[in-house]
Amino acid sequence: MHIFFRILLGILFGIFASGCSSTNKIATLKPEPDDATPLVYENIPSYINLPISIKLKDIENQTNSVLSGLIYEDNTIEDDDIEMKVWKQAPITIVTDKGEKIKTILPLKAVIKYRIGTKKMGIEMYDTREFNLDGIVTLLSDVSLTNWKLNTKTELKSLEWNESPTMMVFGKNIPVTYLINPGVKLFKSKIEKKIDEAIAKSMDFKPNVLAALEKICTPFLMNDTYESWLRIVPVEIYSTTAKLKNDTFVLDMAMKCNMETLIGKQPDSKFNTSKIVLKSVTKIPQEITANIVAVSTYQEASKIMTRNFAGQEFSSGSKKVRVLNVAIWHKKGKMIIALDVLGTVNGTIYLAGFPQYNDKTKEIYFDQLDYALDTKNKLMRTANWLAQGLILRKIEQSCRYSIKANLEEGQKSMMMYLKNYSPMQGVFVNGKMEDIQFQRIQLTNQAVIAFIKVNGNVNVSVNGLK
Repeated sequence: MHIFFRILLGILFGIFASGCSSTNKIATLKPEPDDATPLVYENIPSYINLPISIKLKDIENQTNSVLSGLIYEDNTIEDDDIEMKVWKQAPITIVTDKGEKIKTILPLKAVIKYRIGTKKMGIEMYDTREFNLDGIVTLLSDVSLTNWKLNTKTELKSLEWNESPTMMVFGKNIPVTYLINPGVKLFKSKIEKKIDEAIAKSMDFKPNVLAALEKICTPFLMNDTYESWLRIVPVEIYSTTAKLKNDTFVLDMAMKCNMETLIGKQPDSKFNTSKIVLKSVTKIPQEITANIVAVSTYQEASKIMTRNFAGQEFSSGSKKVRVLNVAIWHKKGKMIIALDVLGTVNGTIYLAGFPQYNDKTKEIYFDQLDYALDTKNKLMRTANWLAQGLILRKIEQSCRYSIKANLEEGQKSMMMYLKNYSPMQGVFVNGKMEDIQFQRIQLTNQAVIAFIKVNGNVNVSVNGLK
């Protein structure tokens, strides 16, 4: 009987031992992440060209909307024997004048009262005549850009009456242009000032430029799968002097900004109107250089790598494991990759390596990838087959974080903003972009930071500005 029990116990122990050897529970020490600190990284500023072109027709339309109706009024006849009211009679026309100045043609009508007479011995003897006149005023303006505004310095060059003013004297119509024209000097400066004020008011670039920038700087989704967002944070705006070219004002502008690609939920916009400064420069390069920072948090990167392992088994003979979940973090310049495995071995195994970038495959991979020291020691004792280099190399193939889709989708999304994109009525953005170039990787305690460079150009045109 005792022999029987011993044999039975031996069989049960053998079965139990066999079961333990087919499914081992591995308990490894977790390499704790470094202490969390705020996400800080070196962001190289980007410079994006924003050459702005504005048709004279738009300036003309804006000026007509601002300047209308009565533009000059003098109701006192006693001081100079002339009383005058002047109206804009028809739309203003603005054209170029020898390519350097703008010429403003202002059709006007005037009601002029002229007093003839004298005052002797306290007796007033006056004869007041009223003239209804219409004519064309021609003005020339020098143009400059000051504090976001297109400024003009206007000078009245000529006034041509459509019909010479006359008055009846002793039964005859006598031309009195020589009497009326001195009155023109009274409103000459008024008209010049009115034109300058109207153009300055209609051509204040700041609201339009900032409104367009605010829309462009709102983070936009580049890739649904990776939930990647592009955020542009402007720092300064540079501008050259406005130049008149044919029928268009050309203004070279450039934006110094920081560009970030963030993974996860939609980030907040960092656009702040009050912090944007306009600086004058003499020249702006034609090509843009965009240095994009791709911020991939360890949490989001872990999700992507977990998807890489989906449906895969890693085996050696009859022994095999599946990776259920991946978590990564940073420790002393290395990346720790935690794999939750199920199969012949159950538990969590830890890998460590240095992130690198493969320019051909557009992947972040891990150089010198190996098991963390404690993990390797445990596997050597309990699951040597899993510790072998062949299995590790197979696992290594899935320990990759491809950013090819991010780059391609990012390029595609950015091109959408360079093909007649209209952030606001009358403003259109066009341009071209060359291939995206990967620069380098920087590790922080919270994320993998990829630095990307893009060359190209951008053109912003204003057509039918409201």
